[in-house]
Amino acid sequence: MKTLETERLNLTMFTMNDAQELYDYAKNPNVGPHAGWAPHKSPEESAEIIRSLLIPTEAWAIRVKGEGKVVGIISLEPDRLRPDADSRELGYNLAENHWGHGYMTEAAKEVLRFAFCELHLKQVGICTSKVNFRSQRIIEKCGFVYEGTLRRTYLTYDGSLRDSMVFSILREEWEDKH
Repeated sequence: MKTLETERLNLTMFTMNDAQELYDYAKNPNVGPHAGWAPHKSPEESAEIIRSLLIPTEAWAIRVKGEGKVVGIISLEPDRLRPDADSRELGYNLAENHWGHGYMTEAAKEVLRFAFCELHLKQVGICTSKVNFRSQRIIEKCGFVYEGTLRRTYLTYDGSLRDSMVFSILREEWEDKH
């Protein structure tokens, strides 16, 4: 994967040097639980997540231009619901102090452009919980279509099962808007 750039953001591949910056925002209890993962407990845990999850899936670190520090993650992971459909699943999170500035919508739109124009995917999926209204708003702004809700399908860090709202956008739907 390559570095992507928007008007206000740089999206770069994660390295092990990003562990402290990831920990700095991922320890916040308002960030991870919305996506179903526990707040990070240490920089070492963040390093292990970078090594075992983010580098293998080629996730991008989100950096605000002029700041340089990691403030979020965005990725195109294997699509669990559509493994044979030339599709990837979009995933993301953002430091709480950067919420409400349009950064994630900006990053997601650039990653969708990359997915359709450079990877030539046929579709991109995304799932979110019923209570993650911020994520639902980003999904709507990016043009995804609601497909339905899978009940008790996502196992969270605390062992509970949550419902997943399922969305997708087809390449031709994206092209019609661009």
